[in-house]
Amino acid sequence: MTGISGRNLTLTVDDEVSLYEVAKLANGKQPSVDLQVEDGRSISPDQRRKIWALLRDISDFTGDVIDYTEDLLKGYTRQIFGIEAYSLSDCSMTTASNMIYTILEFCFRNDIPFKTRTWDMIPNDYARQWFCLRFKKCVICGKPADLAHFETVGMGRNRYAINELDYHWMSLCRVHHTEQHATGIDSFIAKYHIKPIKLDADQLRKIKPQYAKGVGK
Repeated sequence: MTGISGRNLTLTVDDEVSLYEVAKLANGKQPSVDLQVEDGRSISPDQRRKIWALLRDISDFTGDVIDYTEDLLKGYTRQIFGIEAYSLSDCSMTTASNMIYTILEFCFRNDIPFKTRTWDMIPNDYARQWFCLRFKKCVICGKPADLAHFETVGMGRNRYAINELDYHWMSLCRVHHTEQHATGIDSFIAKYHIKPIKLDADQLRKIKPQYAKGVGK
């Protein structure tokens, strides 16, 4: 919503609207718009938009109809988080967040490509950072990536003698890693709004096999 005056609302949609498509979808009926006001309790329009964008990417990749994909990912979410059946029309914000987390893990684990638009919609929070690190995807573009420290290790310092639990991590492809070194870490972080994260010992073992052998503790 971009404007309000009395009973009149001005709406701005994400994509260009085709009157033909609107008429086709309305099937001869008067087109209507469903306006939902986020109140902090039920699933937000932003969460719902992210979920459907991710589900469409999965369906496009697998060839399954989106209803099947929705039911599949809802089932995984219920199983993982131990929750009852729910609807994306009125579930809680917590359930919606859990479903986004489940979908992200499913996509990363099965190497399902994200469309650029979808990737940009994924919240740049802990979950996205962790999945990118775990599955070695660039947190900026989603391409194959390497692990990177936020803090500078320092010239002449033994990388295998540092305590990696003290460091913040991010995953960057070669192109963005090179850009990070060229522009400086602070400017790079500010440009892409990256939030490097700390990892616990179990997480480090998952992304760095050498850590499990006692190296880098």
